[in-house]
Amino acid sequence: MSLDLAHYPTLALANTPEELRTLPKDKLPQVADELRQFLLSSVSQSSGHFASGLGTVELTVALHYVYNTPVDQLIWDVGHQAYPHKILTDRRERMTTIRQQGGLHPFPWPPESQYDTFAVGHSSTSISAAVGMAIAADKEGLGRKTVAVIGDGALTAGLAFEALNHGGDIAKDLVVVLNDNEMSISENVGALNSHLARLLTGNFYNTIRDGSKKVLSTVPPLKEFASKAEEHIKGMVVPGTIFEELGFNYIGPIDGHDVKGMVDTLKNMRNISGPQILHVVTKKGKGYTVAENDPIKFHAVPKFNPEEATLPKSAPSSPSYSDIFGDWLCDMAAQDPLLNAITPAMREGSGMVKFSKDYPEQYFDVAIAEQHAVTLAAGMAIRGLKPVVAIYSTFLQRAYDQLIHDVAIQNLPVLFAIDRAGIVGADGPTHQGAFDISYLRCIPNMVIMTPGDENECRQMLYTGHQLNQPAAVRYPRGGGEGVPIEPQMTALAIGVSRTLNTSSATTQRVAILNFGTLLPEAKQAAEILNATLIDMRFVKPLDQQALISAATEHDLFVTIEDGAIKGGAGSEVAEFILANDIDVKLLQCGLPDEFIMQATQAQMYAQLQIDAAGIVNQVKARLAKI
Repeated sequence: MSLDLAHYPTLALANTPEELRTLPKDKLPQVADELRQFLLSSVSQSSGHFASGLGTVELTVALHYVYNTPVDQLIWDVGHQAYPHKILTDRRERMTTIRQQGGLHPFPWPPESQYDTFAVGHSSTSISAAVGMAIAADKEGLGRKTVAVIGDGALTAGLAFEALNHGGDIAKDLVVVLNDNEMSISENVGALNSHLARLLTGNFYNTIRDGSKKVLSTVPPLKEFASKAEEHIKGMVVPGTIFEELGFNYIGPIDGHDVKGMVDTLKNMRNISGPQILHVVTKKGKGYTVAENDPIKFHAVPKFNPEEATLPKSAPSSPSYSDIFGDWLCDMAAQDPLLNAITPAMREGSGMVKFSKDYPEQYFDVAIAEQHAVTLAAGMAIRGLKPVVAIYSTFLQRAYDQLIHDVAIQNLPVLFAIDRAGIVGADGPTHQGAFDISYLRCIPNMVIMTPGDENECRQMLYTGHQLNQPAAVRYPRGGGEGVPIEPQMTALAIGVSRTLNTSSATTQRVAILNFGTLLPEAKQAAEILNATLIDMRFVKPLDQQALISAATEHDLFVTIEDGAIKGGAGSEVAEFILANDIDVKLLQCGLPDEFIMQATQAQMYAQLQIDAAGIVNQVKARLAKI
């Protein structure tokens, strides 16, 4: 399917929101139809997030039509809903480059466009940011409006409610659009509710509403009666009482695919002061039947043919590390009824689908609430259960205090299965699992394991589950090398490495110390360099005896890790060398002190010189200085 604009004659007239606002309102349904078709065509050619964007097409058109963006501030949460926004904000021609090296950022990204007001990769940050922006707008006094769009489950996080609580209290001009794309709050959508929404945002209603409250405020019994009456009436018509109690004027729910109706409602809301909630109900995958029927499967897609009803199957490969974890979880639960698994809304991504079905009483999806997930595990552990928290590296950052305060200080046996550790690829800097070793290894009582292959991952998960203290096993996105998996689970000796080959060199002897699944690259580099290769396995506790022994026979230690060099596994080795006056040089190979942009894993390994060729080049350059 072509991206030739001849196929999109009305959309071609709206390359920017300024151009969109010059069109008559009657043209907006056609703009939305063509925008949805353009999104389908571009994502099918590039891959990327898909179903959520299909659901926000009309909402995106209405928001940019009514609000004077970029003067008015529009924040998307979660960011993968923003593909239609990118198309309408002068990035249409580059959409086929999204999530690719040098291409468009996968999420809203201020350096990329003035219309992207806030970087949003993780969920549930929009309302907090919008409250801050609304305070700044109030101080500017220029009439700038602030709108946060929150959906795709982002309202399940505590941060969103903290922001609502504060935003309602300070009463600044702010609109929060709740994109209810799974009808999880209400099914009351239709002409009646759309009509009600227009009434609730009209000048007549709000004048009477505010005026009556002022009059009744002098008569306490009547004030209380009126307040209760309004609460019960609204409770029967719209599910907005909780938002009203937080200080927001609640409007909706309305049909999020009626673009002209949303324009009318938003125009009215734009003229109302104070904090507002607009509840719109949309359908994830709207307009593409197979995505509507299976929005989870079509949440993010590879390149595909829109004419076919299925996504292409990937070529057979080794099981992913997420699959390895999911299989271990089921095998372990069959042996241990005390095992309980927790995920913050990442059942599919973490490989837990089968476990959730086979062991429903031991499975807990806490929604997008990482802090709660960790403290929930602590509560289980302190009463004798054996919790496993399956969580992405970049999402565990959101629960750092709970990790320290609730788990580590009490030395509770919680196992953290840290998925997406290291370079994840196309999702870019918000999702790269760069920092988990750095932020974990400084915490007392933690055991940190870095498997070099699939079987090691399985055995380390078992090892961590047997420990009577906090433990973490970190593993990457994607598949392994096809290493055979041993069905039998065996606990590893804590803090003991394995030497895979010994150098026969007599000069400038090199020992490569590998931490994690860059092991295949380390093996190739060791062969080229005639170097000793030690798979360290554990970051904490470190195999100190192996390092002392290796230092007597080698001139240079080379640490390799798919994580930040600053504070990482190499830093652990450096601290040990320094503390023990060991006479050996050190080269640390890993992720630099910068945020890693989107690209494939292989592209980033090569660019950062942590593939085999890059490691060899770094070692040779270091040896030249010795």
